[in-house]
Amino acid sequence: MTDYLAATYGDRIAEVYDELYELAEETDAAVELLVELAAGGPVLELGIGTGRLALPLARRGVPVAGIDASEAMIAKLRAKPGGDTIALTVGDFADVAADGSFRVVVVVFNTFFALLTQDEQLRCMTNATARLEPGGRFLIEAFVPDLTRFDRGQRTASERVGTDLVALEVSTHDISRQHVTSAHVLLRESGTEIYPVQIRYCWPSELDLMARLAGLELEHRWADWRRTPFTASSTGHVSVWRRP
Repeated sequence: MTDYLAATYGDRIAEVYDELYELAEETDAAVELLVELAAGGPVLELGIGTGRLALPLARRGVPVAGIDASEAMIAKLRAKPGGDTIALTVGDFADVAADGSFRVVVVVFNTFFALLTQDEQLRCMTNATARLEPGGRFLIEAFVPDLTRFDRGQRTASERVGTDLVALEVSTHDISRQHVTSAHVLLRESGTEIYPVQIRYCWPSELDLMARLAGLELEHRWADWRRTPFTASSTGHVSVWRRP
């Protein structure tokens, strides 16, 4: 994928993103936790997408701003009721180029891994810290890497099988770079659609080290938005670091 850019994933998938990722239960729990952490203060979402979290947060009275590299995703958000009330920036979210300071900076649904090098991930954390109010929080929701998903550096899996839609995930894995190149493939009667995505995954311990280098302290780590205790068998995590 030599022509893959920061906006490629969002620009390609924007039209079907809400159809593929409803996540209603997770959204409700995430909003409740973020409202509590924000305590009335402003929230900045990195990789804001179509506004799955931002719009319900705004309806709860939380001042929300967002950054996304994809103009197509931003357009979807702006077209929704309340979308015009959110301060939006089009650009690389590693820059954290939003005006003002925030009580919470948040990046969810594995989006932090869209930054494809460790340097970019650390730069994002450092810039996010600079945008936090004293005592503010930086929050990441992400999966815990599971290398057994791959067989000889590759994986093909069915995500959805229906009468009108078959959704596949096709991936290759470069363990030396912690890098996965994937395509979500949708097979419909009308034709085939391909949505490419690249990620650079990392374990919670690596995120903790980056956070320390950025001047943050780990405050909470849960297995999910409902604050289930994080254990060795957890497949995902919601991690909260605090600026002293």
